[in-house]
Amino acid sequence: MSMSAPPRVVIECVRGDIAVQPDVDAVVCAANPHLTTGAGVAGAIHRAAGPGLYREAAPLAPVRTGDAVITGAHGLPNRHVIHTVGPVYGRDEPAAGLLASCCRRCLELADQARLESVAFPAISTGVYGYPVAEAARVSLATVLELAPGLHHVRRVRFVLWSEEDRKVFSRALEERGTGVGHEAARRDPESG
Repeated sequence: MSMSAPPRVVIECVRGDIAVQPDVDAVVCAANPHLTTGAGVAGAIHRAAGPGLYREAAPLAPVRTGDAVITGAHGLPNRHVIHTVGPVYGRDEPAAGLLASCCRRCLELADQARLESVAFPAISTGVYGYPVAEAARVSLATVLELAPGLHHVRRVRFVLWSEEDRKVFSRALEERGTGVGHEAARRDPESG
């Protein structure tokens, strides 16, 4: 009996707007525990999705730091939004463990929902103060660790708002070197 090799999981690091990723099944919202509209990623996603997103998400709150929940995407061009609560750097410990848990829970939910692609922001690096280089290492290591066991997810995209953050994530991905199969790509915000 011959066994075929497992499908590759492609990992992309792109510059862009997380709320404008029409070619992925789900986008990840870096949420607060109450899943309310906030600043940064949560604000952009809620504005683009419309009020239906909050109405669906509110009964699922509160969400613990490091956990995630999934909803429909409403006005977004995706099928789902996966809301995760990242750690506040310097307050929520162990920060690396909680950030890894965010990525793990998002991928588990995406795989359970039979989604093929998911787009992540740089969770916790905005108002929660997580250093971008550390967040990149933790997030990418978690995705690479889980990738071989994913049944449906075949593409994971990290969508970074600035070109500098994209470079940091791309360097971290290149440093990991893996047998999973990855590619680093660049996309301008206007191209989605």
